[in-house]
Amino acid sequence: MSHSSPRPSIVFDRLSYRWPDGSAALTSVSGALGAGRTGLIGRNGSGKTTLLRLIAGELQPTSGTVAASGEVAVLPQHLTLDVGRPVAALLGIEEVLRAVRAVESGDVDPGHFDVIGTQWDVEARAAAALVDAGLPPDALDRPIGSLSGGEAVLVALAGIRLRAAPITLLDEPTNNLDGDARARLAGMVSGWRGALVVVSHDVALLDVMDATAELHENAVSVFGGPYSQWRAWMDGEQAAARQAEKAARQTLKREKRERVEAETTLARRRQMGATAYAEKREPRIVMNARRGAAQVSAGRLRGEKADREAAAQRALDVAERRVRDDARIRIDLPDPDVAAGRRIATIGDGTREWVVQGPERVAVTGPNGAGKTTLLEHLVAGRNACGTVLHTDRVGYLPQRRDGLDDGASVLENVRAAAPEVPAGDVRNRLARFLLRGDVVDRTVSTLSGGERFRVALARLLLADPPPQLLVLDEPTNSLDLDTVDRLVEALEAYRGAVIVVSHDDVFLNRLGLDLRLRLERDGALTERAV
Repeated sequence: MSHSSPRPSIVFDRLSYRWPDGSAALTSVSGALGAGRTGLIGRNGSGKTTLLRLIAGELQPTSGTVAASGEVAVLPQHLTLDVGRPVAALLGIEEVLRAVRAVESGDVDPGHFDVIGTQWDVEARAAAALVDAGLPPDALDRPIGSLSGGEAVLVALAGIRLRAAPITLLDEPTNNLDGDARARLAGMVSGWRGALVVVSHDVALLDVMDATAELHENAVSVFGGPYSQWRAWMDGEQAAARQAEKAARQTLKREKRERVEAETTLARRRQMGATAYAEKREPRIVMNARRGAAQVSAGRLRGEKADREAAAQRALDVAERRVRDDARIRIDLPDPDVAAGRRIATIGDGTREWVVQGPERVAVTGPNGAGKTTLLEHLVAGRNACGTVLHTDRVGYLPQRRDGLDDGASVLENVRAAAPEVPAGDVRNRLARFLLRGDVVDRTVSTLSGGERFRVALARLLLADPPPQLLVLDEPTNSLDLDTVDRLVEALEAYRGAVIVVSHDDVFLNRLGLDLRLRLERDGALTERAV
């Protein structure tokens, strides 16, 4: 594993941050990130987003320092948009563009020239940036509200590149992006100028990075290659670590056995010496001399054996620390006892209809802005829109933004609100299975990572009584680490109810064993695709 670039763009030293309630998000983290493109990975809740916010200056460290070599631009995990403003505002050029247009129309106010500086070509450069983002070059004056979520992300990223910030931080940029948008984003990242740090669980995006930095147990290590190379290195390192642990354990076992055998031999010799002494087989002075020498020899042997056993134990301790034993969440979805063939929902577009039966797996895909989330919302709300209707009232809905949670309430309060009759202790036990333990349970939801919010939202579903017969999941893999995605797939494979899922994650969908795959186009038409 290599270390950071000799010319790091970001350096942090013994960096710590505690939330207002006193819980630790990061503790004494030190490291450096280079001037190229770095993928920042780590388990959900490890502190990646917190580290980005500290680097950007959005949070102030509880202790330690963080320094950046230049201006830092940030694309947050969730964009806050003023939907009434023009696209030029999302690009960050609204004021300059207004000044250029004013001068071109004959207004020679000196203030316009101060705003413009050297940026007379801003409109042409902005038009090119919009084309890179998949929008027409004349979209500068369109309202931001006319963009889909994916388009907004690409435009915001194009704006950062247009402003040429020396350092850029991206937090889960591919969330909610369709396949075409993800390809565009990867293309924009591939030609990025300046330092770029990307927090993501998207393997395809991580594989266009120059380096991979892992935040694990409050330590940052940097590998000089993209994610797939890091993964291969880590798998090999862990295999070697497990083999070293096995060998060290065997060595310790052998040293313990030899020490016991040595003690047995010494005990036998002491008994023989005591018998000889009692029977006066030799002169007392001779036997006393021999006993003294034997005691010295026995002490030396015990010391050697104890030292070797202690050394073997230290070697095992070192070997065990190399082996990762990351806790894994356990997702056990309840059994809704849905009979095969039981009609659960109907999905339609006014022309065709598809019946979802239990237990079937149905995916709804399509481009950004087609209305997939709206379709799910209408279905869950029971609105009979274009033939999309429910045939059960037992529905568990996991929205895309996880906005069904009360950000100002604690994890425990959020989950208990969905299950007021369940004792707090039982709720805590259930949350522990989702790796939400100890102080985390009492933290407000606003302080959680995206993956932690997902676990809280899913725990609310699992406490429903009776359990849902239909799970409706909108982009469930957003912000989830790869291990948690694995656990979710396993849980959905075992779930006996019906599942309707919207996702742009083709790898995830292919693992679900789909019974039906529908594509929703921007004109509202649904078409069936091969599964």
